[in-house]
Amino acid sequence: MPATTRKRLSQLDSAAPFVVTRPESQIIIAVNRQVSISRSDLARQTGWSRPKVASSVATLIHKSILIEVGAGPSQGGRRPRMLELNSSLGYLVGVDLGATSLEVALADLNGRVLERYSGAADVREEPKALLGEIGRRILELCGRQSVPAQRVLGIGMGVPGPVEFSTGTLVAPPLMPAWDGFPIGEYLRETFRTARVMVDNDVNIMALGELRAGAAVGVDNLIFVKIGTGIGAGIVCNGAIHRGSSGGAGDIGHICADRSGPMCRCGNIGCLELLAAGPAIAARALAAARDGQSAVLARRLEANAGLLRAEDVGAAASEGDRAAIEIVQTSGRLIGEVLASLVNFFNPGMILIGGGVSNIGNQLLSSIRRAVLHRSTALATRDLVVNFSPMGPDAGVTGAIQLAREYLFVVQARPNAAD
Repeated sequence: MPATTRKRLSQLDSAAPFVVTRPESQIIIAVNRQVSISRSDLARQTGWSRPKVASSVATLIHKSILIEVGAGPSQGGRRPRMLELNSSLGYLVGVDLGATSLEVALADLNGRVLERYSGAADVREEPKALLGEIGRRILELCGRQSVPAQRVLGIGMGVPGPVEFSTGTLVAPPLMPAWDGFPIGEYLRETFRTARVMVDNDVNIMALGELRAGAAVGVDNLIFVKIGTGIGAGIVCNGAIHRGSSGGAGDIGHICADRSGPMCRCGNIGCLELLAAGPAIAARALAAARDGQSAVLARRLEANAGLLRAEDVGAAASEGDRAAIEIVQTSGRLIGEVLASLVNFFNPGMILIGGGVSNIGNQLLSSIRRAVLHRSTALATRDLVVNFSPMGPDAGVTGAIQLAREYLFVVQARPNAAD
């Protein structure tokens, strides 16, 4: 894509409903992380003096960006007055587009979901067709709440492919090749003209959902692993999503897990997702059923008209089927060994496992944990938590709302004396 086009499509440079000073943006960031917060907590989080916090808060209240919402719990003195974003200013939309599914939610500016849609999708469709469907679903949700389209101020969208975050465009996405370089934000803004549209990789928004509203609240360093048709990771570093230089961080599915393994679609040998993701689990199960290694899988193969999925393997493993257990353990071990290298390098406080394949049961989780603990240093794993994502399928749409929320405000370009 030419540099001029990249600049034109930049989602970071696109207009936003609100422009604030840098000190005001710091206050808003702190509010976003807790929904409602006191001035004292703002001072602790920013490290500012109370007069500086009070001045910025007063300005944001005057601009109607912040409002006081009542008294919070006492911490030994007078109950503090709590602050949050003024939800009457407008609305946010979160879109979580999966390979075969679509989740859309309408929320207020504080991230509270008001309406939600769940349905099937096919990312092999042309982008205009699928984005048109997404636009119609957003308008349906708005209609139920009597919200005009022009009051949608932000749209966050997660997509199953590599995203150049600065432009909000997919780059050579294997599951949706017709979307390569397509201007998603520009297309949606034809209908939602007042909205700032932010697009990110689906696993990044799942990590953001857990970080802001799930098990990872308060966790500074996190790896969120999505196991489905592919394998990817969302990385949280110092309390924020780490995307790397261009948005490609976290593509752990193409780390080599077996130098003697088969060739991946990316052209390399022995990639993790080729050996341990959903299709690999299903392929091993099919071989076990046909070779007579598993009567349980053979029965499921017959019942499913010649098809097996990772979920069938999980169900067979829960019945104690030895072949199914070994298939699940092999995938878990391979994933855990790759994660162990990341743990030694990055030293996260938490690893969360999500995605469709995570539903196959505790055998997978225990195998991942065992490999991580075996291959990582004692210091790196001393306080490490490895668990399933408790938000499950809600993590994506929640994170998409939070993505829209975090980029709703733009810091003014002109230097400010208060900075």
